[in-house]
Amino acid sequence: MNPLEQFKRQKYLNLETFRRNGEGMKTPVWFVQDGETLYVSTMANSGKVKRIRNSGKVNVAACSMNGKVNGEWVQAQARELTDAGIAARVNLLLDKKYGLMKKLFEKQRTSKGAQDTVLEIKINI
Repeated sequence: MNPLEQFKRQKYLNLETFRRNGEGMKTPVWFVQDGETLYVSTMANSGKVKRIRNSGKVNVAACSMNGKVNGEWVQAQARELTDAGIAARVNLLLDKKYGLMKKLFEKQRTSKGAQDTVLEIKINI
């Protein structure tokens, strides 16, 4: 089975990033899948982004809202994207997938001055 199959029709992705000492940190996040690539939009100053900047090695699995894994962990590579065009496309895909909830969540974060960034995640196949 293709490791990407588990993410179809899922709302949450458990993203495990790694500290410099190798300790894994798991975070449930909203995501979209576009072809063979998964994308996450998150706060640019978050711990997961800092850890990905240090090392792009991650593990991912489909999960529930509270992070309970309901898929198989798979190894992947993640990187922060700087291309505004791709970021805009990811934002539109997230709007389509999460609708009003995303708009409300986004409004709350931007009112606090949060800056977002997009993470690209490619499964190691």
